[in-house]
Order: sequence, then structure tokens, then C-alpha cells
Amino acid sequence: MSEVKNKYLTYLVATTFFMETLDSTVITTALPMMAKDFGVFPVDVGVGITAYLLTLAIIIPISGWLADRIGMRKLFTLAIVIFTGASILCGISESLFFFIFARILQGIGGALMVPVGRIIVLRNTPKEGIIAAIGLITWPALIGPVVGPAIGGFFTTYASWHWIFFINVPIGIIGIILSLVLIKKSEISPKVPLDGKGFIYSGVALSSLIYAVELCRHIADSKTHIAIFLSIGIVVGWIAIQHFQRTPHPMIDLSLLKIPTFESTLIAGNIFRIALHSTPFLVPLYLQVGLGIDPFQAGLIVMSIFVGNLAMKTITTPLLNRYGFKKVMTINGVAIFLSLLSCAFISKAMPVWIVMILLFINGLVRSMQFTSINTLGLADVPQSKMGAASALASTGVQLSMALGIAVGSLALSIATAFNQGNTNIPSNQDFQLAFILVLILPIWGLWRQRTMSPTAGDEIRKKR
Repeated sequence: MSEVKNKYLTYLVATTFFMETLDSTVITTALPMMAKDFGVFPVDVGVGITAYLLTLAIIIPISGWLADRIGMRKLFTLAIVIFTGASILCGISESLFFFIFARILQGIGGALMVPVGRIIVLRNTPKEGIIAAIGLITWPALIGPVVGPAIGGFFTTYASWHWIFFINVPIGIIGIILSLVLIKKSEISPKVPLDGKGFIYSGVALSSLIYAVELCRHIADSKTHIAIFLSIGIVVGWIAIQHFQRTPHPMIDLSLLKIPTFESTLIAGNIFRIALHSTPFLVPLYLQVGLGIDPFQAGLIVMSIFVGNLAMKTITTPLLNRYGFKKVMTINGVAIFLSLLSCAFISKAMPVWIVMILLFINGLVRSMQFTSINTLGLADVPQSKMGAASALASTGVQLSMALGIAVGSLALSIATAFNQGNTNIPSNQDFQLAFILVLILPIWGLWRQRTMSPTAGDEIRKKR
């Protein structure tokens, strides 16, 4: 594949990644209006976000196997078709049940679209260009979830929430055409059997755990169900781990966890991701429900996080090169804690510009953490296992996004129940307490990250 063609292919995959991550948060500012149309409470529509992200986490591990069986170009194109068609179904939804169904279908398309696209890029990129390529196709993961609330707020305020899904249609059509033009046909490799048991085990475990967390929003009425699904998730998860360690062709290659840098970024890194992904869910709701700001204005305020992302991008690499991964990520972990704590002090009396500064700082630490994790995570992975590592890392990312939304919703429900005795109408105090509850995660992440070697990532640093 020519260098120019490969460059455009990388841009295509980056665009599909942007579409996928955009739809993870694009409905956050539209939740109140969607809830009104569906006849439910705003926090209930959050299950549409969780269902979408959970589907991504379940389906992503099987994407590599399907690509080998069906072919890269065919599967990637089919994924865009599914995602685009599901976006139309989301836009015409008239009930919460139908919307959740459409979001699950959309998640299936996204789960196949991005990992397969990433594998295509990795297989067509020279070794010396892999880090740059990974950086380009993962950068939209920072942009999408943050600009989503602003885009959703704009359409909700000046048109209707339905259009936040219809905007995927022209992008999807262009993506389908470009994928057929840019991607060459790949050989089908039916030699590796499908790890059917592993797929079922992991799917049951993940869905049970996430559903248990989701039920915690109504903890007073769901204690029995929470205990049941939590138990199923833990037991089946343990069975899945035992299975992956024994089977010759596991769907999830746990041997990758023997690579210290990959293991550290997968576990500690995703703990931080969960905390950071709760912010784009809680803040827009707080600004609208708590402070009475309209959806578009709330989205614009949340855009401050995106501005922080951009501002940090230019200095991330110099800081990592100069001070090393562990030192930078530890200091940044403390900054994440302080950033989330500051959100608990947002109130009606606080000027908007101060709120924007607090969210801008959140964007700074968010960008530093995500870029550090993405860069260090694949630094020591052998080329032969790059595909498996990419799939496992993508699963972790999507799971952390799903848990971020679920944990944010859970924290708000606990805070509301603690302060008011119900879980339907959160007050300002409820949102503030929710941010404080989320602080448990960065503390845990810092404790887990302490085992990282001081020399982690030195091989890819340009020391000064």
C-alpha cells in the first residue's frame, strides 16, 4: 500500500473512531429532553449510554477472529453499515426500550468498526511509524466524548435530539465508499477456531457486572437482583479467567499481562479512565438539572475540557521525555484527584468562567493520562501480539467508559438517596456528593500505579 494511501486510510479509521466515541457522550446533554419524550426520568436514559458501551466491550474481543474469517475490508465496511443504520434507528426511537435496542445494535457496529480498522492500520504501517499511527487513531477518543455534549446540546436546543444521531449518516456513507476504495482485500484465515466458551463466559461476566452496577441506581428496590447479578459476574468472570489460561486459542490472551507496562496501564490506567469518564456524564447533568442551564450552553461549558485536551497535547511528549512515565503519571494522578474534587465546589454562585477553568484543568489532566496510557501500554508488546494487545486494550477502554457512566450514575443515586431518601430528583448537594464519592477511584489508581517501575517506558523516551 502506498504511503499516501496508507495515510488516508489512517485518517479514515481515526474518523470512525471519532464517530464511535462521539456517540458515547453525545446524548448526555440531551438526556432531559429524551427522558421527557420517552416518559421516564433523565437518569434512566443513561442506560442507553451504558448499553452502547457495554456492547462495545463484549463484542470487541471477537473482532479479530471475525476479521480473519470474513476479511478485513468486508468486515470493516459491514461494521460502518451497521453503525450507520443503527444511528437512523436511534434517531427515530419513540420509546426507551426501542432506543436501547438501537443503541445495542449501534454498539455492535462500533465494536467491529474501530478495532478492525486499527488492525488494518497496524498491519500496513512500518514499525517506525506505529507509535505515530496509534497516536492519530486514538486521539479521537479524547475529542469525541468531550465535544459530544456540545454537539448534542446544539441539536437539542436548536433542532431536536433526533439529529444527534442523523449526523452519522453522511459520515457513514462517505466511510463506506472510502473503505471500499482504500482497503485492499485480505486473505481469509479460517485456521484458528473460535473460542466460543470464552466469548460466552466473558459476555455473561461483563454484562452481569455492568447490569449490577446499573441496578444500583435503584438500590432500595433492587438489592436482591444486584446481589444475584454481581455474584454471577464474579463467578463467571473467575471461570472465564481459568478458561483463558487453559485453552490453546483463547479469545483474550492473558499472557499479555506478564508484560509489566501493559499490565500496569491496563489495570491502573483504566481505574483512572473510569473516574475521568464519569465527568462528561455528571457535569452536563449538573449544569442542566442542578443549575438550570440550557443544553447548548451546558455543552459549550463542557467544551472547556476539550480545550484543555488540546492545550496539553503539545507538551505531553516533552514532559514524558524529560521526567519519565512513572513520575509524570503519578503527579498527574494527584492532579486528577484535585480536579474531580474541585467539581464538588461548583454552585450557582460560582461564575461561569471559573467553572470553565476547572473543566479546562480537568481536560489537561485527562489528556496527559490518556496519552501516557496509550503510549506506554503498547510500548513493550511484541509485533506478533500487537493485534491481541490492541483488542484487549480496546476492551478495557470501552469497559472503563461503560463503568465511568455507570459509576457516575451510581454515585449520583447514592448521594440522592443519602440526602433525600429517593433517587429521582437530584439536588445540587447530591451532585456535589457524587463527585466526592468518585474520588475513591483516583486514590485506588494511585495505589495500584505505585508498582510501576521507575524506568517504565525508557526504551521509547528521548531522554534529556
